Amino acid sequence: MRFKPPMTMMDFFRKSEGIWFIERNVHHFDVVANESGESNLIVKVIEKEDPRVKEVCQLQGIDPAKAMGGASFNWLATTDEDEPNPNYAAVVIDIPDEQNNLTGKLIRNKGYVEGIPVTSRYWFGQDGILTINTDYDNNQGQERCWFITDDFRVRVGTTRMMNGINLVTYCSERRCVSPNALEKMWQNHQTRL
Repeated sequence: MRFKPPMTMMDFFRKSEGIWFIERNVHHFDVVANESGESNLIVKVIEKEDPRVKEVCQLQGIDPAKAMGGASFNWLATTDEDEPNPNYAAVVIDIPDEQNNLTGKLIRNKGYVEGIPVTSRYWFGQDGILTINTDYDNNQGQERCWFITDDFRVRVGTTRMMNGINLVTYCSERRCVSPNALEKMWQNHQTRL
């Protein structure tokens, strides 16, 4: 069976739902310190009826009727015992363009680079690669993300300060599989033997 990448933002959010283990390489062009590391990302789909959709739309001055839904994101050092820190969380709402659902706006209650409400432009290439451009008050960011398989994706980003490129990141992201899902995989494997 051939892998089919998501081609709308809500399909992308649905395919992303779950817990992801992230291995991250970070390159600052103005400092030598290495900020590479590992973390977890928890993604939950938000349907258009969720009150957070209206809340974020109103925060950005956008009619909530234009929203298709969204997702919540929480970043953690580990998922073992820690509760998600609300300082490392965001709600992202999808506002697709009327004439083309491959493009649109993402509105967030707070941005990743600067912790303020922010609007981004996104588009999907014919190859399934998602590109997101974000203009902050003092920075510009571009992120590209694509699925290799249902359970592995790649994310590459650049952040430009007013004086040029300041930060480049590369992340490989693997879906964390629950014990129940592992058991089902094992049982499916055993039936094939």
